[in-house]
Amino acid sequence: MSVDLAIRNGVVVDGTGADARAADVGIRDGRIVAVGAVPEAATEIDATGKVVTPGFIDIHSHSDFTLLVDPRAASAVHQGVTLEVVGNCGFGCFPLLNKELAPKAIYGHSADVPLTWASAAGYFERLEEAEPAINVLSLVPNGQIRLSVVGLEDRPGRPDELAKMRYLLDEALEQGAWGYSTGLEYAAERGADEDELVSMCEVCGRRHGIYATHTRLRDAGADVAVEEALRTAERSGVKLQVSHLIPRNGLESARRCIELVDDAAAGGMNIAFDMHTRLYGTTFLLTALPPWALEDPSRLREVLGSTEQRRAMRDYVSILSAGGDWGRIVLLGNETWPDYARRDIEAIAAERGQNPLDAVYDLLLGAADDPGSLMVIIHAYTEEQQREAFAHPLCVPGSDATTMAPNGPLAGQIFHGAYTWAVWYLRFCVQQEQVLSLPEAIRRLTSQPAERIGIPDRGVLRAGAHADIAVFDPLTFREEGTTFDPSRLATGMDTVIVNGVVTLSGGALTGSRSGKVLRRS
Repeated sequence: MSVDLAIRNGVVVDGTGADARAADVGIRDGRIVAVGAVPEAATEIDATGKVVTPGFIDIHSHSDFTLLVDPRAASAVHQGVTLEVVGNCGFGCFPLLNKELAPKAIYGHSADVPLTWASAAGYFERLEEAEPAINVLSLVPNGQIRLSVVGLEDRPGRPDELAKMRYLLDEALEQGAWGYSTGLEYAAERGADEDELVSMCEVCGRRHGIYATHTRLRDAGADVAVEEALRTAERSGVKLQVSHLIPRNGLESARRCIELVDDAAAGGMNIAFDMHTRLYGTTFLLTALPPWALEDPSRLREVLGSTEQRRAMRDYVSILSAGGDWGRIVLLGNETWPDYARRDIEAIAAERGQNPLDAVYDLLLGAADDPGSLMVIIHAYTEEQQREAFAHPLCVPGSDATTMAPNGPLAGQIFHGAYTWAVWYLRFCVQQEQVLSLPEAIRRLTSQPAERIGIPDRGVLRAGAHADIAVFDPLTFREEGTTFDPSRLATGMDTVIVNGVVTLSGGALTGSRSGKVLRRS
């Protein structure tokens, strides 16, 4: 047996949850050919004092567009990430039948990369042309489907529209998408009722895809929203993934949501969930506005400047206003309102002598030419909530972020969690809280999400599997990004191999980009 690359003297944590063991790993033609005794190779990597694991899989990413802008995926690679699942929360890059509205459901959108495609196939081809450093697969984002067919009208699709939406979903699944996602708390999707969701999930279920849902309510009524997701899955027969299950309204509500998942699993439902690896969520300040206010971007300044229109918007319950506590909503750094950066909306409003909603409307009015530039964090969780969630056997972590880089075309942009999610998870669960052993935590980052998505030849170190591998010392692997200085690369990841190609060596990018766009057949 000949090998191209050998990893020597490391401790193998193979992704299955099995105990760590001393073994070498041999790679040939992008695949693992041996774990154990490995003959001499053309290239040898010394992993003395380090663990050798499968590359990490991010089951909940929003890197759909940033991988086109900067395909190096530096924030991910420096954490050992070798595969990301994009198209989550109803956000993503296809289908694009309404390219004026499409950016509203694309995180990180910029004019630097024109939207020259329309279908899933077109997006996958464009992503392949970018040559990403990591592997990527995508769900079909419901937000783009509804923007393409219903627009921003806050209502269920009519029968003819539903037929078109079902067709678009089926077409995207046929072209290689792996499932279907919704973001029911967001303006583009709030109008979708349960019957519409069941009808769409039936299409996904027939193709054996996974349904990932950001549920309708994440504060008061969160358990009711989870119940809707469970009914949708039961009625349609689809495999269910509840995105960032834990709600924002306390420990007892979190426990109730987990209890609902447990009951469904005990009843035979194919269900699991994922969770943020930070104490807050990140989104656009723009989400405070109702769908009708966003329908015509050219009129946004007029809408925000009108006393009558403001009065009409006040009763809208958004992802930001739900719960009524504007003190937990913090404006991030921006060029329009730099003096208000890192301050909460309640404090900003008090300084301006306004109520919080008028302050939000004024902030957006000042940035009306680029309202997407105003982003906020929502203080949402406690460490106790996270400890209980991550200890649960059906929970895997996800970034809920985009790939980033501190230099290059994405320099200056931020997305919380991008640089820290995987390393934070290992530190929190294994070292700080000790709720998981290292082999089990690695399994949650590798083979468990791979099995959930349906890719059995990734996420494990065994002969025949794709050679996606991370080499690091768990004791020195650490996050450097902070809440208000998030764009700092993680340290301590020594080597990352993607499809048999060394992408990170000695903690530095090699310049090789060997990721693949994975299409489901």
